Amino acid sequence: MSFLRWVSEKLSVESLRDLELFGEQAQGSVHRKPSTQIHEDSCESLTSIPRQDTMGSFLPDSASYELLTVIGRGLEGLMTVNLARYRPTGEHAAVRRIDLESCTNDMVNYLQGELHVSKLFHHPSILPYKTIFIAENELWVITPFMAYGSARDLIITHFTDGMSELAIAYILLGVLKALEYIHHMGYVHRSVKASHVLVSADGQVFLSGLRSIFSLIRHGQRTRVLHNFPPYSVKVLPWLSPEVLQQNLQGYDFHSDIYSLGITACELANGHVPFKDMHATQMLLEKLNGTVPCLLDTSTIPPEELTMKPSCSGADSGICEGPGASGSRHTNGEPPATGPHPYSRTFSPHFHAFVELCLQRDPEKRPSANALLGHPFFKQIKRRPSEALPELLQPVTAIASFDCVPPPDSPTGLASLESGLSLLEMDDWDF
Repeated sequence: MSFLRWVSEKLSVESLRDLELFGEQAQGSVHRKPSTQIHEDSCESLTSIPRQDTMGSFLPDSASYELLTVIGRGLEGLMTVNLARYRPTGEHAAVRRIDLESCTNDMVNYLQGELHVSKLFHHPSILPYKTIFIAENELWVITPFMAYGSARDLIITHFTDGMSELAIAYILLGVLKALEYIHHMGYVHRSVKASHVLVSADGQVFLSGLRSIFSLIRHGQRTRVLHNFPPYSVKVLPWLSPEVLQQNLQGYDFHSDIYSLGITACELANGHVPFKDMHATQMLLEKLNGTVPCLLDTSTIPPEELTMKPSCSGADSGICEGPGASGSRHTNGEPPATGPHPYSRTFSPHFHAFVELCLQRDPEKRPSANALLGHPFFKQIKRRPSEALPELLQPVTAIASFDCVPPPDSPTGLASLESGLSLLEMDDWDF
């Protein structure tokens, strides 16, 4: 049997068989309560895995997709992401093409785990997979096209000093809803960061990056902790919690995702990732010693630094040197009209408190995703994301409204499309 044929069978027949077995085990756990006390947010027996097919009506046939332009790459150069048009309906989608012949066995197993959860998960805040199939020597994964790109794209291209607090609230709310579902299903995401948060043309927020996800369920029962270190995680180290990086006998659980959420909140607010310029060893020591990143504003940056040029201040580290002595927090994260420093702004006390909760050194002190959904930080949200988020992201406009431009198969239409896509930094857009 050829390697490609083996891969094909492993990613299809075997995955579906194991998926059914997993569902049976999970359903069985509804009737078998563990005799020992388990984690506080896992004490309920796991509900049955939803059986409905999460795939859409897209055909598993490469001829049905017109590949337009490359919008991303990844997986050590083995993955190419194309914007494509679905011929039967004219809809646009993202096509992730993975060269299976060049994949190692470990990579195949890695992809297999992702495909497991893509069929298990069905939630409005998790990026859906429309269909998955093998075309010649490539694995094709079809997902919706996200016209605003990722939150990281938005930071790089438009919000280099951070986004407004209200926009961040909408984005984090979508991520938390996805995490609540993932944790309830017995999984730890292990790769929460801005490049894995995608925004659709209508302002809906989706969490992606399912390749690093890992199950807490063993033999139909939810285990207390994990000890597995995420593979291919070099790029995600700044977001990982101290307990994941430490890899000791105590292990880690879903609280590690809450820490990553706190780092992502700082990333969205400050315009860059805390610990970004540190060597991996130094970063580990800082996290283990309890160094806590923070939101950069007038309450966390010393007043003397706010009078310096940004390149001369210490704010670029994203780590607070100490509380500032400046006035009270009263604005909503918007920089004033004039000011010598991009961080001459003040975030709300609720936002600061939210981040501090997420970044507690002791994982047991971090709230669950479900508890954080009720945090006062989210009380400022008054409308649905589809109504509010596009306004809050202005002057950015979604690469959408394809009906308003000439068809992509015309030279003018494709040029217009590629011009819009060039505004996004999609190299790290992980579908």
